[in-house]
Amino acid sequence: MLQRIQTIWILLSVLAAAFLYITGQDVEVFGKTPIISISSIVLVLVGAFSLFSFKNRKRQIMLNNISIIINALLIGILVYWVQNLSGGIYFPEKGIEPIFPLIAVICLFLANIFIKKDERLVKSVDRLR
Repeated sequence: MLQRIQTIWILLSVLAAAFLYITGQDVEVFGKTPIISISSIVLVLVGAFSLFSFKNRKRQIMLNNISIIINALLIGILVYWVQNLSGGIYFPEKGIEPIFPLIAVICLFLANIFIKKDERLVKSVDRLR
């Protein structure tokens, strides 16, 4: 069942987390703690687990909700970082990092909508039997 539309949305959110890991290497929010790198790795792992747990839709929705919460926290941390960042020549791409968690949140919301739609379809077919 990897050909469903929600799989594409979850895959796009995993790609957004991977891009955040790549672009977030120079982000230092709270000292030398690599918060962005660790949370990006966690998001990729949770997303991959959600991607391959397509037989258990409730678990998939729960994992997507966990990813949405982590992404929302990342958006807040990255907006805080961008607000405190001084501009100039060292950071010409100032502000690109918060885009990736925002894309991931939108994709995960869409994936949850389609997962719930599949769940309703399965329940309606079970009623007919």
